[in-house]
Order: sequence, then structure tokens, then C-alpha cells
Amino acid sequence: MGNLKENGYEKYDMMHSLHYDGIEEDYNEILNYFENLPEDDYAPGLNRYRRYSRALVLPSSGGIEWLPTVKRDGTEYAAYFQGKFNPEHSGSYREFHSIDENIRNNKLLREIIMADYHETFWQEEEKIMPIHVGVHFVKLLVRQDGEKAVSSPDCLHQDGEPFTFAHLVKRGNVKGGTNAIGIPAVRGSRPEDVPKGDIHEIFELEKPLESYGVYDSKVSHYVSPVEKGDGPEETGVRSIILIDYQQTVVADMDE
Repeated sequence: MGNLKENGYEKYDMMHSLHYDGIEEDYNEILNYFENLPEDDYAPGLNRYRRYSRALVLPSSGGIEWLPTVKRDGTEYAAYFQGKFNPEHSGSYREFHSIDENIRNNKLLREIIMADYHETFWQEEEKIMPIHVGVHFVKLLVRQDGEKAVSSPDCLHQDGEPFTFAHLVKRGNVKGGTNAIGIPAVRGSRPEDVPKGDIHEIFELEKPLESYGVYDSKVSHYVSPVEKGDGPEETGVRSIILIDYQQTVVADMDE
């Protein structure tokens, strides 16, 4: 937590730090689930696949409670609103295919959610209410040489939520998918277009559950587009779990 609070970001190896009997089986369940993620409805034809669900962490008990979904035409969706922070969807309300219940109950996913939560820090009055958690499963998949899969937004940015963590599930036969952490003032730009001194670090997540977290107010962050690599595989893929944390907002009411 020291580096996260002091520097605005921190890197982790969750496969090592969370190791328990059965972690490989739980990881493989998540890995296999990523194979059939639906296309991101807000990025048709852009080689991005996604599911999303919302939960609450209860600070007093350490429990996780998943929030209800919205059912449309027999399909369950979870609502997502990011305010002004994503320039590609500024101020827009979106609904993503929700994560299936058996995966929401996967022990490894729940362990990751709580491990991330314990890295966050809050004012005492903020811990009176549950902490809202958003869990994104995102896959970038390319099938042809020369095509790209692009994360959103395609620039250094801040998320709006106080804390966001990224956990690699799979990286196979891809070029790109390079992470950059910069100062807040360079949001809206790409790393190659800003002074080197404004970038804290550039790195890649390569091993399962290699991870990083950002303290949103102190840094901006970015991941570059993915292209198919030179390996014998027919596709290139980068699958990741993104988890964000924010206060539960309760409106004041006057009599």
C-alpha cells in the first residue's frame, strides 16, 4: 500500500501472494470463461469482448454482495456509468453483459477482490458505508495480421473511481498491450506524444495474475493496442480483469 499511496501506482504478483490449495483450478475456470466473452456492444467490430458486474464490499465484515442485474430479452446486464472520465463515452450510461453467477462465486475472483480492497485506503467516515466495486472482464482478440484490438479510451486517462486494479488472465501471441503510467496532466495524450519525464513507467503484464493498481487522483494510465504476434497460433489474445473501487454515495435529504 505504501507505493500505491505515495507513488500513485503499485505492481503485484497475485498468483504468488494469493497462493492457496486449488488456486490453479479456480484460475483455469476463469481462463476458460474468457474464451466465450460476448463482443463489447459499444465497440462492434473492434475486437474487444467484455462482461461486467457490480458488487459491494462490506468494510465491517469483509463480505462481498453482488448487486442485482437488469434482464432484457432473457439476457442479464449490469449498469455502468463513468461520468466525464472516458472521453469516448463522456457522460453516457452503458449496460454490459453481466458475469455469470458461478464465476462471481469463484474463490479466486473473490480473493482478488478482497486483496485489492485491502490495498485501498479511505477516510473513517467513508468506511461507514459499503464500498462499491466494479468488475470488468475484458478480452482483446485479433485474428488477422495487421488488425488491432484497442482498449477504451485509447489514451492516457483517469477513471474517475479512486482506485483501479488490473489483473492479467492471459497474454498469448500478441504485440502491444503495453502499459504506461503518467502524471495526471498528460491525460488525453498517448505516451509517445508527451515528455519522457511525465511518464513514471512503461511495462507489460506477461504472467497469469501479474497485476497493477492505480490511485486515480495521482496518476494517469494507458494500455496500447494489441496486434497479432509472430507465433504459430491462429489468434492473439490479451485477457484481463479490471476492478475499480469507489465510495457509496448517499444523498442528503431535508425534511
